[in-house]
Amino acid sequence: MSDATAPTPRAARVKPPLGRDFGKLWTASAFSNLADGIGRMAVPLIATTLTRDPFLISAFGAVAILPWLIFGLPAGMLVDRFDRRWIMATANTLRAGTALVLAVLTVTGQLSIWGLLIGTLVFGLGETLFDNATSAIVPAIVERRSLDRANGFMQAAQVTIDSFIATPIGGVLFAVALALPLWTGGFAYLVPVALAILLPLAAARPFRDPELPEKTPDAGAKAPASEAVSYLWNHRFLRSMVLFTIVVGSAFAFAQAPTILYFLDVMGVVPAAVGFVTAGIGVGALIGSLTAPALVTRFRRGRVMLWANLTAAVALLALSAAPEVVTAIIAYALLAFAVSVWNVPWARCVRRSCRTSCSVG
Repeated sequence: MSDATAPTPRAARVKPPLGRDFGKLWTASAFSNLADGIGRMAVPLIATTLTRDPFLISAFGAVAILPWLIFGLPAGMLVDRFDRRWIMATANTLRAGTALVLAVLTVTGQLSIWGLLIGTLVFGLGETLFDNATSAIVPAIVERRSLDRANGFMQAAQVTIDSFIATPIGGVLFAVALALPLWTGGFAYLVPVALAILLPLAAARPFRDPELPEKTPDAGAKAPASEAVSYLWNHRFLRSMVLFTIVVGSAFAFAQAPTILYFLDVMGVVPAAVGFVTAGIGVGALIGSLTAPALVTRFRRGRVMLWANLTAAVALLALSAAPEVVTAIIAYALLAFAVSVWNVPWARCVRRSCRTSCSVG
């Protein structure tokens, strides 16, 4: 019998395509993060036209992460219980409407600092739902062996487009017209709505690991929220990961919250250029998200995640001591690299923890 059909070693190393459905999901995430990045740059800049109080400017960073602290777990339960495609569509419809309302208030001169804070909170709530649903859909439409690569591409879309592409656009749009970034972000949020609805039925359902036994639920029964909270609290690894992520994520968010005022008032950067200054984040984020799978393969997840956190801490300290703009950009890029390297294995590690503990060897 001919052995011509046997795969050659080179062919065996060819990476399988991620598929058209993943392309739709990636594009939806890209547009959503484009809108996120424009807003993340423009909203604090708009706030500086209403107040120069560092506490209030920093409050935007706190309000942006607050939904993840309070609504993160309920959002995960909603994602597991309802059609994830419609959760994505609903979340972005809500964010688009909020951006357009804020744009109208800005044009009519009726925007207040408190209205802007409420809008930021709504953006955060929508982001929590959208990102949870997006992450949960990936294993439903991508082969298991391609998950790390798919997560790397999703991380590249999330961080690189958000920080590297969208922030310069947000700063330039702000310089052209105060409300222009809000109009642009509002319409950008609408593109993922259509793409989410076009995803296959597999994306709607909770992912079931084929290695886990199927459970037959009681007719019409649904696990109450208290059971989910109890499961999380009694699962030592998941509990530790959630608490650790909350503490570290909050620390980074609070430390970076007054960055806009730092560049504007201390370093004298003009508003239109702030986005280009902080775009250095995107360079590190892109390298981190694309190299994370290789680092995990070489050094294993636990070690990579540990060193990513230590590197992020060093980068944040370097950022605080940066004497001028170039040094600050380099520190930002290193911080973004570390965060991206952490995020890629973190997503896979948490999923695997439901059936086995994550190896840290």
